[in-house]
Amino acid sequence: MTYKVEDFNYYLPPELIAQKPIRPRDHSRLLLLDRTKEEIFHRYFYNIVDYLRPGDLLVLNNSKVFPARLLGKKAETGGSVEIFLHKKIISGEKQNNGQMEKNNIWECLVGGRVKIGLVINFSQKLQALILKNNSDGTWLIKFNLSGENFWQLVNKIGEVPLPPYIKRLKKEVSDKNNYQTVFADNYKIGSVAAPTAGLHFTKALLKKIKARGVKIEYITLHVGLGTFAPMKTENITDHRMHSEFAEVSARTSQAVLATKKKGGRVIAVGTTTCRTLESINWPEINRGRNKSIQPSFWTGIFIYPGYHFKIIDALITNFHLPKSTLLLLVSALAGKNKIDRAYQEAIDKKYRFFSYGDAMFIY
Repeated sequence: MTYKVEDFNYYLPPELIAQKPIRPRDHSRLLLLDRTKEEIFHRYFYNIVDYLRPGDLLVLNNSKVFPARLLGKKAETGGSVEIFLHKKIISGEKQNNGQMEKNNIWECLVGGRVKIGLVINFSQKLQALILKNNSDGTWLIKFNLSGENFWQLVNKIGEVPLPPYIKRLKKEVSDKNNYQTVFADNYKIGSVAAPTAGLHFTKALLKKIKARGVKIEYITLHVGLGTFAPMKTENITDHRMHSEFAEVSARTSQAVLATKKKGGRVIAVGTTTCRTLESINWPEINRGRNKSIQPSFWTGIFIYPGYHFKIIDALITNFHLPKSTLLLLVSALAGKNKIDRAYQEAIDKKYRFFSYGDAMFIY
């Protein structure tokens, strides 16, 4: 069946958009969708342990959110500009000749009117120069600092880029911790949005899961525009994903293959983990003498109904925005009719939606 983007629209009462996380993290609600029996159950997230089996493999995204929202002033006029760091293009890394590359150029979203050649001041030490309009909603911007000097200032003056549906009269310091998973530790590039399915886990819950005989491994996908960019096309197949940087270690690759060989389930925590695992050429890794053929790569994989899943068996995820690529992904896994039914039941039972909202287990 051929779908259009509008087929994945639904009405969500505004009061169901979660504005703050549940405390403790694992006390959010959990909707369980058994796609084989076509049954729906309602529990709390800490009950997820009861639905995992010894021999399963749980794969999580350990990318760390960084404060990618920078507020600055135009050097010419003093007018306000908002810069949203999206993708690092050139950084202060060592080159082949051993010298340090001084340029630090990013692909950014920009709030406010800008032009090529404009200088923006973020602090007494941090400045940026507008280099190019990419004509796709992003701009190339060069910063005057790189390396640790750049990151120290960004961590000091930057703000956590919460999604626009989370309304804040002023920034809350607690968001820097709340909008971060307890297992985040990969900061080579960083994410501009949290892999939100992972927000429900506590360290204590992860210990219980391990004690049940479930293996836990990690991938890294640095969340960028590809995850949350709106679909502006009428036809699904006309949409193009922005690419995102991913890393999968040999250890994780081999754990995936060993789990499949033994008949266990590979359970992705979040759509970012799902997309990363589905981007890999598993037959090649299986022939690769226990080595990940391509441990790091850029992925622009777009999963929508009709896609044949290669490796994942189940998915832990949040509830997603209407007409989003994430909603298409879960519909591809469970079937559109089942997802429609599950979402309507979640709305009827007043589940909390989106980034700080409740969770769903599709198995």
